[in-house]
Amino acid sequence: MLVEEIMKTDVITCPEDESIYYALQLMKNHKIRHLPIVNKNEELVGMIAERNIKDALPSSFQKLTDETFFSKPVTQFMVTDLITGHRLDFVEDLAAMLYEHKIGCIPIVQQKRVIGLVTETDMLYTLVQLTGADQPSSVVEVKVENKAGTLASVAHLISEENVNITSVLVYPNHHFKRLVIRVQTMDPTTIIKKLEEKGFSVVWPSFPGIAE
Repeated sequence: MLVEEIMKTDVITCPEDESIYYALQLMKNHKIRHLPIVNKNEELVGMIAERNIKDALPSSFQKLTDETFFSKPVTQFMVTDLITGHRLDFVEDLAAMLYEHKIGCIPIVQQKRVIGLVTETDMLYTLVQLTGADQPSSVVEVKVENKAGTLASVAHLISEENVNITSVLVYPNHHFKRLVIRVQTMDPTTIIKKLEEKGFSVVWPSFPGIAE
């Protein structure tokens, strides 16, 4: 899946010559936590988040009415060492960047201009959709040997029960893999029995009378 399929395109930006107060009002009015800062040519020059402001906020200046702090320019608090993405990047690559760098948002840039934003919330929602967790279904977890063709064999057995597979996650190991398969049925009992009969080890769910 490409970034352009999940990124928000109605991006709210803040001019670099505005104040912290102005930036906070933008965040409040549009219910956002991350704000790209742009120059007069609409080019991205920095990012500011609520936590940047909170971290810089002196304990004695807790009210928005304090002009000493809130009249300061956004350039004084924005982050300029930015990690950006491209609309044709893969979603999983950006997810890894969010995790690795412990950031909550990645601006998507084209010719130095912001054309989209991807947040950690967007990533979480995309994961929910990709795994099919938002649909009525069941999860079957199978421990298999780490060799070619095993996933195809498991999928074939499930298809023989006329049950669709919503998603498959593979957790690798040196000697085996765990296949976490989401199937479109609320009762996977017959699938589990069939897999066990063919010698596969079903880790989850485990029902009485079915070997683990």
